Amino acid sequence: MKCTNGRRVALAVAMTAALTGAAACTSSEPSDKPEGDRGASSASLTALRAAERSTERAASAKVRSTTVMGTQLSLEADGALGWSGGLTGTLTITYTGGTSAEMMRALGITSMEARYLPDAYYARLSDALAEKAGGKHWIRYAYDDLGGGAGASFADQLRNTTPNQSVKLLLDCGDVRKVGEEKVGGQTTTHYSGTVEVSEVADARLRKQLQQAGVTTETVDIWVDARNLLVKKVEKGRTAAGELTQTAYYSDYGVRVSAERPPAGDTEDFGKLLEQHGGSAS
Repeated sequence: MKCTNGRRVALAVAMTAALTGAAACTSSEPSDKPEGDRGASSASLTALRAAERSTERAASAKVRSTTVMGTQLSLEADGALGWSGGLTGTLTITYTGGTSAEMMRALGITSMEARYLPDAYYARLSDALAEKAGGKHWIRYAYDDLGGGAGASFADQLRNTTPNQSVKLLLDCGDVRKVGEEKVGGQTTTHYSGTVEVSEVADARLRKQLQQAGVTTETVDIWVDARNLLVKKVEKGRTAAGELTQTAYYSDYGVRVSAERPPAGDTEDFGKLLEQHGGSAS
């Protein structure tokens, strides 16, 4: 072993914050609240339900996003994700600022490849860092091994990092409204906006996720094109780590998406890593 235990745990914790941060503010499930009680005009609800269905049926898209988690972390993500039969895809995540990014830079990390599969996601280490961390190039994060509390919330977020989830969340807003037509990437889109009071979110699992993160209110803005597909979203909320803002752009719906599982012999399991050093995945 060529790396100290503390250094390996610091690496694992920093990567957890980074990769789960990429998926923050995107998790939701269909609300149990009757559609007529969702507080939006009939026309807006009809349009949002059409966007939800069309975006979900598309099953995949290219994604570009920026995320800022207070002073803890800021990052950019670029790649493609699919959501038919579980989350799959590959993102390149670049760390641009914050205390976690500084920790990662000290370990020689400025960006990394993340592969998402239905049961787990994988982060690739550079050759130099892999040598220091025991020779393996991949760290595996099994969703089921993330445990309860924040870990369970992160698992749900990762498995629901799809554009239609933002539409579902907006359907729970008490004041959702049509802002108007705007240009995004040269195409005409319709902009919708709303504010979610977390205590009033109908879906119990989503409400618990947001409360665990310390969120009390969250604003959601989406831009929908003529095909009823989400092309941009901005979500803002305040968490225990500070204000969280995520902006994402979606394109090339229906794109072919693949994520190959890394070789087992070249993979370190995150849960086992923490167990070895007295940590907890949750």
